[in-house]
Amino acid sequence: MSTVQGAGVVVTGAGGGIGAALARRFAAEGARVVVNDIDAVKAKAVAEEIGGTAVPGDASEIIEAAREALDGVVDVYCANAGLASPGDAFADEQVWAAAWDVNVMAHVRAARALLPDWLERGSGRFVSTVSAAGLLTMVGAAPYSVSKHGAYAFAEWLSLTYRHRGLKVHAICPQGVRTDMLTAAGSAGELVLAPSAIEPEDVADALFDGIEADRFLILPHPEVAEFYQARAATPGRWLAGMNHIQQKWEGAVQ
Repeated sequence: MSTVQGAGVVVTGAGGGIGAALARRFAAEGARVVVNDIDAVKAKAVAEEIGGTAVPGDASEIIEAAREALDGVVDVYCANAGLASPGDAFADEQVWAAAWDVNVMAHVRAARALLPDWLERGSGRFVSTVSAAGLLTMVGAAPYSVSKHGAYAFAEWLSLTYRHRGLKVHAICPQGVRTDMLTAAGSAGELVLAPSAIEPEDVADALFDGIEADRFLILPHPEVAEFYQARAATPGRWLAGMNHIQQKWEGAVQ
């Protein structure tokens, strides 16, 4: 794809799962890729595999190091690192704070660091791995659902605010993906997400289709569009349906 050939790309949370699939795909398309992960061993393994550069550490703190690794220019930033964060309204304050910090504020901090250069040169691409939970919700995972709504809202705001100045934004919203995060979702994930789970490579394919079509909302599970429309058109009916799933889950775990 000529759009990303030779581009400097950063993928956070790329030691495995969706992030690793994105890093591999960007590299295969000719991009120069920085692989970030909190786990340095995993980041280095993926970087060595694809001929990229490992910049391990907290995703909120690696922009300058990533820029140096890419000869001073980041063309594409994939805000992919995330926390599953299960729990209800009574989850510890620390769980809520961590979900908000990783799933939302890491995106905000990256944008703060990248926007001045992107706006000055009139080009840049911000890819946010959100989740269908950011459009809909997820039973048994209040901190995750709420923070993913925030991630989607921020991506949406970036797009509407800066698209006329050359910024491209994509929000990836898959349902279940066969990764460690799906495993961490536990019984709720098994009930809601596992039956239609796809591979991380399918998410990368959907993103590249979306890049080529210049599409903001990336839905690796096309049926999410119907669920999203139903949520907006008949919220009471949609909530009743989700409550039915909640009751089914509660029955399964008792």
